[in-house]
Order: sequence, then C-alpha cells, then structure tokens
Amino acid sequence: MRFSCIHTHTVFCDGADDIESYCRVAYEKGLVSLGFSAHAPISKKTGICSTWHLDEARLDEYIDAVRAAQKRWAGKLPVYAGLEVDYIHGLTGPADKDYRELGLDFIIGAVHYVITPGGEPCAADDSPENIDRYIEELFGGDAGALVESYWNCQEAMIRAGGFDLVAHPDLIKKHNTLPGGGNRLFSEGDELYRTRTAAIAALLATAGIPAEINTGALTRAKLRECYPSLPFLKRLREHGVPMVINADAHRTEHLGGGYEEARRALLAAGYTEALLFEGRRNGKAVWSSEKLE
Repeated sequence: MRFSCIHTHTVFCDGADDIESYCRVAYEKGLVSLGFSAHAPISKKTGICSTWHLDEARLDEYIDAVRAAQKRWAGKLPVYAGLEVDYIHGLTGPADKDYRELGLDFIIGAVHYVITPGGEPCAADDSPENIDRYIEELFGGDAGALVESYWNCQEAMIRAGGFDLVAHPDLIKKHNTLPGGGNRLFSEGDELYRTRTAAIAALLATAGIPAEINTGALTRAKLRECYPSLPFLKRLREHGVPMVINADAHRTEHLGGGYEEARRALLAAGYTEALLFEGRRNGKAVWSSEKLE
C-alpha cells in the first residue's frame, strides 16, 4: 500500500523541522506525496495570542517556501501547499474568503477551540489541568457543556464548508482519560456521544468531505489509538465518508508513524480503501483510492 501525508507542521508554526528536511525524509521513507499544513494565523481575526499558529507576517514567506520546495522536488516527490484552518465560532473559519484567495492546494478544517457560555473561545486540547480549570471556571463545573460546545463547533464548521479535509474529528478525547482510569469528559458508550458522532458523519457525507485518520496522538504518546476512535470510525463508514491517513507530523520522524495501526483500524471499521491527495484541479481537491490490503 502507498502512503502519503498532507498534515504536516514545520518551524513556521509549532513543528520542529524545516520544509526541506521533511521533503528529504518523506522521499527516503517512500511516501508518494507530502503536503504542508501550517496552523493558519488567527491573532488579527480573534485577538488570541498563540505561540503555535503561523505568524501573520510570515504567511507569504511560508507559502513561497513550500512553492519553492515544490519546484525543487518536482519529478521526485509531489509537494503541496496548504493550511490547517481553525474554526472558531463567530470569529474565523475555513470558509473565510481570504483563505480561498491564497491559491492553496488544500485546506484542512479543524476545531481546536470551543465556545464558553460567556461567548469566549478556549482550547479544547489544552493541558489536562487547564481543561479542568475551564470546566470549573467557564462551564460552571459541567464537563458535558464543554463537550457539547465541541460537537456544536464541529457541526457548524462542516455546514460552513470551505475546506477539503476535516482534521482529527474527535480531538476532544485527547485528555479524556483520567490518570487513574475513567473519563474526564465523556464516555464513548453514552447515547449522546453516539448521536453526535453519527450526526457529524452524516454531515460530512452530505457535504462530500473526507475525514482523516490521524496518527499524531500515537506518535506523540498522547493516546493509544488514532483519531477518530473505532466507534466513530464505524459511524463514518456507515455513512460512506472516505478516509485519509495522515501523521499530523510535528517532527520528521513522525512521517509514516502509526500508519500500520491506522490501516488496521480502518479495516476493523469496514473500510477497504483510503484516499490519496492528487492536487487541485478546477478549484476542487482531487483524490485517488488506495486499497488497504
């Protein structure tokens, strides 16, 4: 089976390695293509001061650097320029016109921020300590309200559109497991979890947008499984949502990491193939199918 990665972070945002190093390692590992997806700038639109998003002042520099790598690696490794764009309700999202005017090869839509009852955003994948603090101070001690906000934001992003692939669709589970066992936020066996993940799968199917199976939590030892979990994967399969295997690489050694686990998870969910990105034509992302076996 051939593999690729179009979810890749470099020193331009919160990654540890540069563009050329990623290209070299991707080529050495036999990946058939590589896409760069810096976290899109958010500070001007949202007022959020972030250390892990691309600085607005470096956006053009980032795109130029990826385009230059595209030329250097032509004929050896297809290289694509993209962004991972956060949906932050009422403030910014992949459907914003300015992102579409950048001439990117692809855009990944992502929800990292939930909206509090007071209308302010807070990071859903922050540290466990901060998650607990947000629940107590911003959600009135109601963990379920934070989870509901996450699913609401996912649904709103999908309805708004403007992106080609949805990132880690159950990122909310990143710090769900307590150190001594049990759940901090929700149980995947709850009817509410089943209902909300089924609704998201249905929305993606209607929109014709693929989802990624993301191995980043595995390679960075945050979880023992990929995003999304097997129950969510099965709901995506039931609704016919195609899947893309991605590393969410923040270091070159992450490229291809956990891919065998991702392949097995897809098979367990009933998938027989995954998608590979083939570029953009006539304003649309083009995908090819790759058999899992």
